[in-house]
Amino acid sequence: MTVDLVVRNCTVVTPAGRAPDAGVAVEDGRIAAVGRSDRLPEADRVLDADGAILVPGIVDCHIHNREPGLEYKEDWESATRAAAAGGVTTVVGMPNTDPVIDRPEHLELKYERGEESAHVDFQSYAVVTSENLDLIPNLDRAGVLGYKIFLGSTVGDVPPPNDGEILEAMERIRETGKRLGFHEENGEIIDHYTERFKTAGKNEPIDHSHSRPVIAEREAVERMVTFAEETGAKVHMFHVSSGSAAEAVARGKDRGVDVTAETTPHYLWFTEDVMREKGNPARIQPPIRDAAEREKLWDVGIDDGAIDCFATDHAPHTPEEKLVDDPFGNTWDAISGFVGLETEVPVMLTFVDQGRFTLEEWVRRHSTRPAQIWGMYPQKGSLQIGTDADFTIVDPDREWTLEDASELHSKNCVTPFEGESFVGDAIATVVRGEIVFEDGAVVGESGYGTRVAVDEA
Repeated sequence: MTVDLVVRNCTVVTPAGRAPDAGVAVEDGRIAAVGRSDRLPEADRVLDADGAILVPGIVDCHIHNREPGLEYKEDWESATRAAAAGGVTTVVGMPNTDPVIDRPEHLELKYERGEESAHVDFQSYAVVTSENLDLIPNLDRAGVLGYKIFLGSTVGDVPPPNDGEILEAMERIRETGKRLGFHEENGEIIDHYTERFKTAGKNEPIDHSHSRPVIAEREAVERMVTFAEETGAKVHMFHVSSGSAAEAVARGKDRGVDVTAETTPHYLWFTEDVMREKGNPARIQPPIRDAAEREKLWDVGIDDGAIDCFATDHAPHTPEEKLVDDPFGNTWDAISGFVGLETEVPVMLTFVDQGRFTLEEWVRRHSTRPAQIWGMYPQKGSLQIGTDADFTIVDPDREWTLEDASELHSKNCVTPFEGESFVGDAIATVVRGEIVFEDGAVVGESGYGTRVAVDEA
């Protein structure tokens, strides 16, 4: 028997453990065998991993690819090119585009654009507002991965439904069997302090952070968990930034609520001091928290398990929008968000090198769990026979520094990770059996990526 591709001479790592001197065989885009290198079949193409680590393809369930409508910041092609270079095999796009993804025809437009130009596989959320509650079943039939509500102000100014409408949305989404995620910040608290700070002339980058206090995040988590407890809906907390919010998630889990949560590399890596050191390029919503909240996020979220998965909130903006030339200028003139698709794997491997968690635990939270949470498992997030042949090959020992962020693959590359040093990096990315990144170059074709059919997963 001869298969299409065999990867040999690596350590295969899954949440269940690791297998040295092993590899993977691929036929017709699917996993044909996983086992010892010397027992794998002959192949038309053989990739020698030279002792590297092979894991199920990384799944990033939170990116802003900006298409349709905001392509000057990013588009499907550039975002998924960055994903391929970063070792990410599946991405999920956020709905705050132009038009917003709030109805089936807008969702179809986002899918069509992705099919035309994506390098890796993809999906999308739909936003829920006061105006489209009746369209929730239609969006489900159109193949949407899940739903999102922006509770606080965010890029695009998508207004939240009121609490009664959120309860109704949860009831409707529960009937679809899909999950509803939140940008969980209390908008009234944020708006109040933002106006107070502006009036007082508090215009430093750190002032933006302090205008969005932890209580705004924690209260939103508590309220949405309570609503989910009442309705039986499955809910998800995007980009949990604080240990206090992670504690609220944990309390919901303890009560039996089906609540899942993610955090991002930047909340685990930085403290709010980055705002004083790097300024507006590090501006993001929710903001990066102080050292005490970060340590609590590690303790409760990671060590105790309140946080289910990792994602980036990859959010490109132009250098002008980020005030790169005046990083400590008036923060209210800057915009929130920065790129992350090419630094998430190095950050997580650095944490592995530091002993903060194991390779197996990293794979569980960065591949398997996001696929499970959003209904893509086992087709994504596993190395099971017959599933999509998505995997990421990493060198866990490579020491390097991101010297120049402009060398990243997004259209706009502002990131506070510029100048940071890492231990570990992605060295090859395979999507449905095709090598899309190898030897430092994106080699996959634009348009190869395809929509993940969640109803078939």
